[in-house]
Amino acid sequence: MIQTENTAIVLRRVNYRDNDRMVTLLSPSRGRIDALIRNCRKPKSHNLNSGELFALGDYMLHESGGRATVTSVRLIETFYPLRDHYDRLTCGIYLLNLAEAAAEPEQEEQELFMLLLHTLSRLTYSDQEWKPLLAGFLLHFSACQGFKPRLNHCVFCGKRLTDSSGPFYFDAQEGGLCCPECRKEKSQIPLAPEQVLWMRSALTSGSASWVDTPQAYAPFPLLRNYVEQRMGRKIRSGTMLP
Repeated sequence: MIQTENTAIVLRRVNYRDNDRMVTLLSPSRGRIDALIRNCRKPKSHNLNSGELFALGDYMLHESGGRATVTSVRLIETFYPLRDHYDRLTCGIYLLNLAEAAAEPEQEEQELFMLLLHTLSRLTYSDQEWKPLLAGFLLHFSACQGFKPRLNHCVFCGKRLTDSSGPFYFDAQEGGLCCPECRKEKSQIPLAPEQVLWMRSALTSGSASWVDTPQAYAPFPLLRNYVEQRMGRKIRSGTMLP
């Protein structure tokens, strides 16, 4: 029997029996954790909000026989305003689904946890456009998962791609840009120089700067398809995004 406290975000919840709920948590130190919260669906339960999506808190877990049960929670944040805006709520669920697909049990996920936390905060408490915000998230997500796109050199011939050497083409299979001379497939998607510059800048900056440019500069659909292709799975909630 082990008692542990874990700061975590609820990524998924499934109702269980009459009043219980199974949750999937993302912990910066332990990665993905599946746990049971007893009686959290009762109207007067102290854990009523701690079993909801997006809930951030310090979860005390009782662990025995390979199973974890939440015994108490110090709730920190619920990101409740997301629920007032359909597009932003859908974006938030997409972020949770990506994090769940990437996180592994008992593996440190500090970078993923902080990226998710900061992006959810911007999505909830700022009036910034969501497409550049998600595009920036996807770029940093790809970096922390080990498949950051190559944006400075052609993925085929290795030629350095300067700001004036466009047009640029993105090859998702090879994981980066290719020059006009190496473009052979229609699946290699053209990108404007402004889009390439935005991606290069977004990879080296924080979430506050991802939305300082027009939406057209942030190629969200391209990055969504790239990340899901690299992960080898489609994230269903992504199809609900406009």
